[in-house]
Parts: sequence; structure tokens; C-alpha cells
Amino acid sequence: MAVSLKMVVHSFCMVFLVMTFLIELGRGQNHCEEVQSCGRQPIRFPFRLKDRQSVSCGYPGFDLSCTQKGQTVIELPIPATFFVRKIDYKSQQIELYDPENCLLRKLLKDHNISASPFDFADSSNDYTLFNCSAIERNVGNGWIPCLSGPNYQVYALQSYFSIEQWPLVGCTKLFNRTGIPYDTYNKHHDNTLLLSWSEPHCGQCEADGTKCRFKNNVTRSETQCFRPKTKEDKSKKIVAAGASLGAFFLVVLVLITYRAYRSSKQEKENQLRIERFLEDYKALKPSRYSYSDIKRITNQFKDKLGQGAYGTVYKGKLTADFFVAVKILNNSKGNGEEFINEVGTMGRIHHVNVVRLVGFCADGFRRALIYEFLPNGSLQKYISLPDSDSFLGWKRLQDIALSIAKGIEYLHQGCDQRILHFDIKPHNVLLDNNFTPKISDFGLAKLCAKDQSTVSMTTARGTMGYIAPEVFSRNFGSVSYKSDIYSFGMLLLEMVGGRKNTDVTADNTSEIYYPEWIYNLLEEGEDLRIHIEEEKDAKISKKLAIVGLWCIQWHPVDRPSMKVVVQMLEGGDKLIMPPNPFGSTGSTKPRPARRMNLELEAIEEVE
Repeated sequence: MAVSLKMVVHSFCMVFLVMTFLIELGRGQNHCEEVQSCGRQPIRFPFRLKDRQSVSCGYPGFDLSCTQKGQTVIELPIPATFFVRKIDYKSQQIELYDPENCLLRKLLKDHNISASPFDFADSSNDYTLFNCSAIERNVGNGWIPCLSGPNYQVYALQSYFSIEQWPLVGCTKLFNRTGIPYDTYNKHHDNTLLLSWSEPHCGQCEADGTKCRFKNNVTRSETQCFRPKTKEDKSKKIVAAGASLGAFFLVVLVLITYRAYRSSKQEKENQLRIERFLEDYKALKPSRYSYSDIKRITNQFKDKLGQGAYGTVYKGKLTADFFVAVKILNNSKGNGEEFINEVGTMGRIHHVNVVRLVGFCADGFRRALIYEFLPNGSLQKYISLPDSDSFLGWKRLQDIALSIAKGIEYLHQGCDQRILHFDIKPHNVLLDNNFTPKISDFGLAKLCAKDQSTVSMTTARGTMGYIAPEVFSRNFGSVSYKSDIYSFGMLLLEMVGGRKNTDVTADNTSEIYYPEWIYNLLEEGEDLRIHIEEEKDAKISKKLAIVGLWCIQWHPVDRPSMKVVVQMLEGGDKLIMPPNPFGSTGSTKPRPARRMNLELEAIEEVE
């Protein structure tokens, strides 16, 4: 049972997305958990560890970081580093210490503790600092050892003390400082700074045995108490996630199996559909061949004639003197519609200007069509270079154009159902030994009733450069048999000009749309100057050009039917010029150059 690569890739992508979602969901639930890998003190809300926890895990201003030695550092609006010794979440106090053992020196620097969410837990005082050289070190408690040197001592005196109470002879006042925690200067002090915070108020949560966090993760101001999940809860969550993922994998597996079954069933239905069609088609007499027959007929696909969007064509031989062209259809194309289209359509056609279907192959997934072999190939190679030795002459080109028109008229009116080709172009017109044209390649054809004025289409079909405007946009009208007439008009103009390229000279450096250039030449009464040797050749080329311009009118209602086209080609040379189909492109018309060498835009296959 075959499963397409696209299906498998799609399913694995779904699995990957779900797994990623579950992982991210787990991260979203666990990324704010308590951290105990930095120092001895657990870190949790309102604090957060930078670079390990997101901003939403901590209250603003409660950022901590971790040194390489595992020490916890707090960020304060003081140009100094303080390490965390202890955090009391219940009383909402944090105990800091100075690693350099000179706490007062750091507090004497410019600081604004009020800019942080913390306050000094101890009462603060104003101090005056003195530099003394003659005083004994053991005098009083204000001596600051870490600020003193071998020949001088620094004292910090509370400002409300009278200077007479201290022997400050030989001392120099340094400066005053306000808001310094009491006893920070004391030499017996344990170098500890105690800070407290009032917001967020999480102490009650801690006292109740719960933890604190932002309320519903919505606001950054309101907090709430919550009970953290235990290891047992996490285990249950993991089991639930595993069960969900396992169920998802099971569903994906069932879906893949079902789609594989559906794909296989659809292919079998397609083959059955083709077999039923071929059973009904027996009365039309084309022979059916096996794939081994096809290999024998083509001599193991030795002589390749060409390749298109729907398959590759090889030359083959049914008998010693009867050659055929065998088109091997691409297996990847659709549900057999192209095969049924071609066989079913050509079974209804019996016309001298339509290529004859000799046989077919429908051997499992392998499908092929066998046509009569036309040795002169496609019309394309005879009109691409009108100035070369392969030019057929204007009389023969006129006969070919008229024969193609009759073939299309037969498709539109001569069968029980109207057949719309949708891919009329020189490449699909083949020439036999006598250069009689035969329309081929009906893979894009559609059948409709003769009284049906329009057909429905979901996507554009045909070859760029020959597709009628309404096939691309319904603003130009509905799709109908007039779409084939537009393609035939482009074919006629291509026969007239031979898909020439612009002659880039100093006087002419811009390209002009080729049909518009033809129209301008005719409108101004100038000859086409394209391989014209005699007056009658000029008349033929002018007739083909005028008919082509009638056929490429933008709106389908302005185009003639193929019956009228045949009459125009068979009639005299006094044809009326059609309305200018390029009038909406602008008021300024490009002047026809004397040696224009223009080409239709590059063509490519589209479905």
C-alpha cells in the first residue's frame, strides 16, 4: 500500500508541531519555579534570577544574578556590589554583605535607595566624617578601620553629637552624609546590611505555607497566593501529557493508514473508470495494446520525437510500412482525465484535418496513445523562420490556414457534441507528406452540447500566448468555443510574421506587442514586408493578418464564429479592418518601423 511522500511529510510536520507545543507548554508552566542552584538561598517570587528566568517571574526591581562561583548578587541603585546572604520571605527582609568587608565605604558613595523597592531595615542617621592624625584609635566607637591608613584614622560621628564630646584635635572634617543605617560604621559590626520591602506583600502567603506570584499572569501589579505543585502532581502531568501524545500518535497513524487506503482505492477506481470507458469504446475500433507491445512498437523507446507537459512522444512501427507516433503519458498527471479526454474525444472525430488515433495502451498505471505518424512534423518549424529555405510559400500557408479553420469548425459543429480544443497552436498542428495539416493533442479538450453557450472551468488551461483573455479573467466574458477562435487568431498572426524578434537599433530600442504592430501597419496602409515577392503574396499575408486580428478581439462577442472565419479565408481580398483591439492600451500608438523583427512572448505550458 503506497503512501505519498507529501502525505508522510505533512503528518510528521503535524507531530513535530504538537510535540513542540507540549514542550513549550511544559516550559511555560515550569520556567518560574524556585531556583536553588545559586548560593544557599532559594530564589523565588518576588525575586528572579536574570538570564535563567523571564521578566514575568519576578517583581520589578527584584533582579538577582549569579556569579561564576555561585554567589548571589543583587542589583541596587548604588554604584557597588552587594552579595546576598539570606532572604526571609516571611518577614520580607533580605540580608546583604560586602565581599570587600567595607560596607560603609560603599554606602558613603552617591546612592538613592528610595529608587528601589527596598528600605533600610535599621534606622538611619546623618554622619560627619573626620580625618584625624593625632587621635588614638581606641577612642570612641566611630573609627572606620577600612577607611583608615597607617598615619591617619577616619571617624564617622553621628551629626547630633556635640563636637566637644570627641577629642578631635588635629582632625579635618571630610564631608557629611545622610541616611546611613545606624551602626554600619561600628568596627564590631558584622558587615551586614539588612533591607526590607513592603511591596509586593507576599509575607502572609509564606506564613500560610503557600507561595506568591502575579495574579493570573495578567497584570504586573496584583499578586496572589498559590500552592505549588508537588512532585506527585508533576508526575501526573507528565503521564497525562504522555497519554495525550500517545493518543495523538495513534490518531496520526490511523489518518495516515486511512489516507493511504483512500489513495490506493482512488487509484483503483481511476483504473476501473478507464476500463469501463474502454469497454464502451470498443465499437470505435482503435486497437488496444499492452505495455510490452508499446515497447516492441517503439523499439524500446529508441527514437524520441518530442516531449510535452503530459508525456513523451516516440516514433514507432506497426508494420514494415506503417509508422506511428506513440505518446507515453505521465503517470503523475491527474486521475486519468487527460487519457480519457484524448481517447474519448478522438473517437468522435473523423476528419481529414484531425490526426487519427490508431490505438492506445491502458496497462495498470501505464497509459499510452498511438497516432498516425506525420513525417513533416509540426507547423511550428515551418513558420518560425519565414526567410529561410524551409518557408512554405504564401499560397501553401493560406491552404494550411484554411484547412486548420475547417478542422476547428468540424470540432465545433460537425460532431454530436461540440468539442473545444483549448490548445490550438502551431506545435499542435501536424503536417503529412502533402503538408495537409491535422490538429492533434486533445488532452485539454472539453465536450459540451451544441446549444451550450458557455463552459465551466476551474483553472486556466492552454499555452501562454494563445490563451484567450476570458480563460484568465471572467471580466472579458464567459469561456466558450470563441476561446479556440482567439487561439487560432494568434496562430494566423504567427504564420504571417514568423515570430520575429525586435530589431534593436539606435532608432528602435523598445519592443512592441507583435499583433499591435501588425494592426498599425495595416491601419496605415503599409505592406507587411515579410518575405513578400509578388503582389498576390502581399494580398494573402494581408488577408491572414486581418482575419487573425478579427479572431483576437478581447471580448468573445466581437470575434467571428469559425464558420465565418472559413468564409473570410475562402472569400476575396476586400476584408474590413476589425476594431482596434489595443485601443485601451493608450492613446499614443507606436509607429511601425521599416525593419521590425518582433516575436510573441515566450510560451510555456500551464494547467
